[in-house]
Amino acid sequence: MDLSNLKPAEGSKGREKRIGRGQGSGRGGTSTRGHKGAQSRSGYSSKLGFEGGQMPLQRRLPKFGFTNLKRVEYKAINLAVIEELAAKNNLSAVSVDTLIEAGFVSKNDKVKILGGGTLTRALEVKAHAFSKSAAAAIEAQKGSVVKL
Repeated sequence: MDLSNLKPAEGSKGREKRIGRGQGSGRGGTSTRGHKGAQSRSGYSSKLGFEGGQMPLQRRLPKFGFTNLKRVEYKAINLAVIEELAAKNNLSAVSVDTLIEAGFVSKNDKVKILGGGTLTRALEVKAHAFSKSAAAAIEAQKGSVVKL
């Protein structure tokens, strides 16, 4: 090691210059805030979405329609899926937990049974909702419908 290859320790240089620390720092005086106006003053904060007086994006875009905040989203499962699951695992009852284990729904989903497909066995089906055709098809096979 000699004077020709000395250099500062890793990470000791290259720090950002601190502003507002006097004229000698190169960033004193107005401290990069410019002259006068609200933005030069302490405590200034603009409104959310403010674009300097230009019409903000959220006011430029058209708005229409209605969003019902109380809408309930169901994961739809057809009778064909339940029939296949019951035949594969030799089940007499199908519940939401069974569907979760099989990977058809996630644990936070509400399940609605729809009448797509046919049912050939008597099953006790537990779900959050049923279509009329699904309930009729389950009961026609001497099964039972249980709403959660």
